[in-house]
Amino acid sequence: MARVASALFSRLVIIIPYAWLLFFFLIPFFIVFRISLSQTAVAMPPYTPVFDLFGGLSGIMEKAREFSLDNYVWLTEDVLYFNAYVSSVIIAGISTILTLMIAYPVAYGMAKAPKSIRPTLLMLVILPFWTSFLIRVYAWIAILKPEGLLNQFLMSINVIDQPLIILNTNWAIYIGIVYSYLPFMVLPIYSSLEKMDHTLTEAALDLGCTPFAAFWQVTFPLSLAGVVAGCLLVFIPAVGEFVIPDLLGGSETLMIGKTLWNEFNANRDWPVSSAVATILLLILVIPIVFFQNAQAKADGEGR
Repeated sequence: MARVASALFSRLVIIIPYAWLLFFFLIPFFIVFRISLSQTAVAMPPYTPVFDLFGGLSGIMEKAREFSLDNYVWLTEDVLYFNAYVSSVIIAGISTILTLMIAYPVAYGMAKAPKSIRPTLLMLVILPFWTSFLIRVYAWIAILKPEGLLNQFLMSINVIDQPLIILNTNWAIYIGIVYSYLPFMVLPIYSSLEKMDHTLTEAALDLGCTPFAAFWQVTFPLSLAGVVAGCLLVFIPAVGEFVIPDLLGGSETLMIGKTLWNEFNANRDWPVSSAVATILLLILVIPIVFFQNAQAKADGEGR
């Protein structure tokens, strides 16, 4: 009886994450993908065809024949969407690099700190999550605007004579993304550094390496898994970010999140917005799949 219960429990542990993935990712994705094959209509919902489950299989098949790839063709013909994808990837990439440059020294310092204060430092990293994300972004408006706290401080110490124009620029977006997603970069890097065997660094120093060479040849490679995880955790949501570009960016800021919102809410074009979301998902998922396959292959060769 105990063996049966153990087998059922082990299967349940495996089933739960797959069920979560099915209900909260795959099913919503297929719903969005189905809408992307539809046509815009002045109706509720604003697209056709709409399936009637009471029509039976023949009715469903009849509706399915109305599907088309016109929305995807439209995306290739309008340069706006291509520019939005490219701009989103560039902004997310620059933000990820800036976040990494700030997060790595923070995580390294936390890993080198005495064990007694590490929990306090960890709490300080996650402390911003105790406040609403929207409120934190609005706070940056008060800091970055021409008459805001930053310009007042710089002018009071005679660093600048005129207020800096930061708000409604890409620099404001970079600041907002770096600030908002910094903990997602710090935590995985800290986890890798904290578990690292520091005697390896000491051995490298004893063998004649300079501290700089020991860091790049020993410490950084051992923390690379945390760096990659942190970069993915920052880059993926930053590509589709909407709130930060909308509040801190200017009217000329072009990101796919704002474009998607305009199509979905302002234009009420659900099929095109669904096609935009589907392509965005593929842009983000396909590189991750290739990376995981390469990582698995490298691990297999290492064994």
